[in-house]
Amino acid sequence: MSSRPHGRSADAIRPLTFKRKYTRQAPGSVLVRMGGTVVLCTCCVEPSVPPFLEGTGKGWLSAEYGMLPGSTNKRKQRDKAGKVDGRSVEIQRLIGRSLRAIVNLDKLGERTLWLDCDVIDADGGTRTASISGAFVALIDALVSLKGKIPPINEIVRDNVAAISVGLLNDVELLDLEYVEDKDAEVDMNLVMTGAGQFIEVQGAGEEATFSRSQLDRLLKLGKIGIDAVTAAQKKALGASWPV
Repeated sequence: MSSRPHGRSADAIRPLTFKRKYTRQAPGSVLVRMGGTVVLCTCCVEPSVPPFLEGTGKGWLSAEYGMLPGSTNKRKQRDKAGKVDGRSVEIQRLIGRSLRAIVNLDKLGERTLWLDCDVIDADGGTRTASISGAFVALIDALVSLKGKIPPINEIVRDNVAAISVGLLNDVELLDLEYVEDKDAEVDMNLVMTGAGQFIEVQGAGEEATFSRSQLDRLLKLGKIGIDAVTAAQKKALGASWPV
């Protein structure tokens, strides 16, 4: 492969921005643009918890993910009658796990943080963009609770960011867009903290295998991407950066 779309190098992420306070109603609201992928991430706060946590003083965090009908080149059907397709269920569980890994729920009080990630435009990496944007929305929602909860740096242990890596024509690539992802021999999603700790690694060969040395190089490449996403999150949050 001679070059990537838009002239990116193999170790470069796509242009990434977080536009905070994108909607008026949700205390945390962020529009994430990562190349051609656009996701609206909101965080709402409910003054209650699931039944299994009632009376414990502990909070909860949950996430939902969906793709809007016009987000792909063929209309994506809406989920109906409470039925969510398997891919969406898998991704929203991933988002929830990723955020819970860095939030001290014992400090939250009996309230639930709802993260909703809605894909407006899909061009690869929708789950990774959702996780990275959900973190920014989460921080803004926690800021709105100032005076009702402990300081945010006691609730949030670290930031969380996500990125994709893959092998295409035996070349390791960072942050795959759709035209790369659809033909990749290996596709992997990494979720990490800013300190470099892994939260989740999802990877598989697509009718192909990969070696331990290739895996090591992909993980190293992913860390470059995580550092770039973390820098963008930090820039977007400014004085609200919690860690």
